[in-house]
Amino acid sequence: MAYQPIGYHGIIGNMRTTALIGMNGSIDWFCYPHHDSPSVFGSLLDDEKGGYFQITAVPDSVKHDQRYWPDTNVLVTRFLSPDGLGEIVDWMPVGAAAEQASFRSPIIRQVNVRRGSMRFRLHCQPAFNYARDEHETQVYEYGAAFRTPALSFGLVAEIPLRQAGSAVEAEFTLSEGETAAFVLYELEPGENPARKLSGDEAQRLFEETVDFWHRWLSQCTYTGRWRSDIYRSALVLKLLTFEPTGAIVAAPTCSLPEYIGGSRNWDYRYTWLRDAAFTVYALMRIGFTGEANAFMDWLNARCHELDDGAPLQPLYGIDGRHELPEEILDHLEGYRGSRPVRIGNDAYQQFQLDIYGEVMDAAYLYNKYAQLISYDLWQELRRLNDWLCDNWQRGDVGIWEVRSPDQHFVTSKVMCWVALDRGLRLANKRAFPADRVRWNATRDQIYEEVMQRGWNEEHQAFMQAYDSEILDAANLILPLVFFVSATDPMMLKTLEATMRSPEQDGLMAGSMVYRYDTKRAEDGLSEPEGTFNLCTFWLVEALTRAGQVDRARLIFEDMLGYANHLGLYAEETGLSGEALGNFPQGLTHLSLISAAFNLNRALEERGRAV
Repeated sequence: MAYQPIGYHGIIGNMRTTALIGMNGSIDWFCYPHHDSPSVFGSLLDDEKGGYFQITAVPDSVKHDQRYWPDTNVLVTRFLSPDGLGEIVDWMPVGAAAEQASFRSPIIRQVNVRRGSMRFRLHCQPAFNYARDEHETQVYEYGAAFRTPALSFGLVAEIPLRQAGSAVEAEFTLSEGETAAFVLYELEPGENPARKLSGDEAQRLFEETVDFWHRWLSQCTYTGRWRSDIYRSALVLKLLTFEPTGAIVAAPTCSLPEYIGGSRNWDYRYTWLRDAAFTVYALMRIGFTGEANAFMDWLNARCHELDDGAPLQPLYGIDGRHELPEEILDHLEGYRGSRPVRIGNDAYQQFQLDIYGEVMDAAYLYNKYAQLISYDLWQELRRLNDWLCDNWQRGDVGIWEVRSPDQHFVTSKVMCWVALDRGLRLANKRAFPADRVRWNATRDQIYEEVMQRGWNEEHQAFMQAYDSEILDAANLILPLVFFVSATDPMMLKTLEATMRSPEQDGLMAGSMVYRYDTKRAEDGLSEPEGTFNLCTFWLVEALTRAGQVDRARLIFEDMLGYANHLGLYAEETGLSGEALGNFPQGLTHLSLISAAFNLNRALEERGRAV
C-alpha cells in the first residue's frame, strides 16, 4: 500500500492512545496500550512491513471525503461513487461508553451505506512491536485473533473473514440503510472473539461517545472569531493528554520527517515540560481547567523526584519515567524512505534552561486562572528558582534542543528571567516565603546581560545566541512573555528582520516562518526543514501585541488555509504546502489558540474604540 501524505489523516483516541486513519480508510498508525507503546499498525513508517487495517470502497477510483462528526473526535470517512454513498465511522469509546463497553479498549469501525449500494474491501495486517514480533492468526465465526506472547488482538466482524497469511481479508456489499460494524480490541490470554457487536450496542457506544465530546467541549469559554478552529485545536490537545497521570504528549507519532529523505526524525510521544506548560496555558485561557489540574499534579510529582542539585529534564515519559533511551529501527525504511526511524528520545539527557521559565509561568497562570497552588508545590518551585540563581549562566542546547555544543541562547536566558519574574509575582501574590532579594537581583542581572549581548547592533535584531549573527524565530516570544514591550523599537526591528525573506537573511517565506537558517546554524544536522508552524503563530501574536492587527490577521487567516482537510496541523509545512514532521502537533495547535485569542481580543477592542 503506497504512502498516504502525512496530512491525509485524521485522528481518534481515548486519552490513553490514538490512531491515525487515512482518507483511504486505512488505520496507518496505532500504538497500544498507550501513546508511547510499540505500534500495532505502523505503515506510516514502512508501507510494506509496518502493518495497517484498511476498509475501503471498491473500486479504488471512488472519491474520498473525510470530516469529524461536529464538535467531536469521531471520524467519518466517506466514499462517493455513481452507484452510492458509503462511509466508515471510526471512534474509540470514551467516558461512560468506555466504562460500559463489553470489549477491552476497542476501536470501533462502523461501515454504513447511505444511498445506493457499495462494495467494500477489508484488509487487516497487524505488525506488533514496530513490526519486530511475529504473530499467529486464527479465523473464527465472528472474526479473527492475532496473537503474540506479549499482546493479542481480536477483530470482531459481521461478515465472514478469510485468512491471507498472517492477515485477514474480506469483500462485502452493503445496500442503502445497511450497516456492518467491526471491533478491534485487546484479547485476554486464552480468549477467543466469540461474539459480534450488536447494532444496538454499537449505536449506544456511538451516542455516548458523541455526548462525551459535546459535554467536554461545552466547557469552552471562547466565543470570538475562528471558533471552529479553536474547537478543533482544543479537541486535538485533549487527545494528546494521558488521563491516568495528567501528562501531555507533544505529538502521537514518531519519526515522521521534517524533510522527506532527511534524518530530522524524532519520537514525540513523551511529555516535554515546554510543550505541556504551553498547552496548560492555552487550555486554561479558553476554560479547560481540569487538564491543568491533572498536569500540575504530574509536574509536582516530577519535582519531588529531583535529587538535590539536579536539574529538571526537558522531557519525561507519560508515566513519569526518567529514561527514554533512543533506538534506531533499521528494519523499517521510514516514511517515504526517510531514515533513520527513531524511537525513544535522547533529549531527555540534555541540559535545557528555558524549561524553568515555562514551568514557573504555567504555575503562575494556573494560580491565577485555575486554582491556588499548594504550599507543597510552592516549596518545589521555590527550590527550582534557588537552583536557577546558581546555574543560569551555564550554556545549554536551547529551546530547539540542538544536537551541538552548548551555547548561550537568548531565549534560554529570557526564560530564566521569566522563571524568576513569575516566581517573584507568585510569592508576592500569595505571600509565600522566598529569597526575594536574590531572585530580584538575579532577574535584573539576566535582563541587562540579554540586552547587551543578545542584541546585535549591526543586524538591528535580537540574535539566536550571545554574540551570534543568526536570527532565531524563538525570539518572537520575547513580547509574549513580557520581557520587552511589543512596541519597543528593538523588538519592532527584530520583527522587521524576521519578516524578511531568507534571501535577505530573514526567516519568512510567503506568510510562514522558519525557525532559523539551518545552513548557518550549528544544530548538529545538515538537512533543511520546512517552515515551523508554531513560529508563524508566534509571529501573529507578536504583531498583534505590536498593534499591527491587520497585518497579523492576514497572516493568521492565510495560515488557517494550511491546515489539512480536518483542521489538523503537523509540526512544519513543506515547500509545496505539505504537512511535515510529527502529526498532529500539540505546539502548533496550542499556539493557534493563543494567537486567535489575542488577535480576536485586539479586534474587539479596536471595534469598541471606533
